[in-house]
Amino acid sequence: QVQLVESGGGVVQAGGSLRLSCAASRRALSSLAIGWFRQAPGKEREFVGCISQNGGVTYYADSMKGRFAISTDNAKNTAYLQMSNLKPEDTAVYYCAADSGPFNINQYRIQNGYAYWGQGTQVTVSP
Repeated sequence: QVQLVESGGGVVQAGGSLRLSCAASRRALSSLAIGWFRQAPGKEREFVGCISQNGGVTYYADSMKGRFAISTDNAKNTAYLQMSNLKPEDTAVYYCAADSGPFNINQYRIQNGYAYWGQGTQVTVSP
């Protein structure tokens, strides 16, 4: 059973940056595809982006391209979501998810594509 723990959330002003972390345990990160999702108050959880097991492929929702970047550090068994030029509409709880299957963009763009989830971390962007 993979455990995922997100951290790094907080309050930031519009235009600022934050880096979220997703620490994995009980399995090597290099064997996992990682996805990031977010859920704003009153809205459905939405896909942010994902990265393949070897880190060679990343894919982002159109609205996140250019501002968000996903990376991994296998030595620390941790994945990251670097967010820049943040906007108030980026306010949400951010979740990381993991899966050990073959990397498949169509699968990993949706919540049901992942077997493991973290508890989420709150990001609040003030105007």
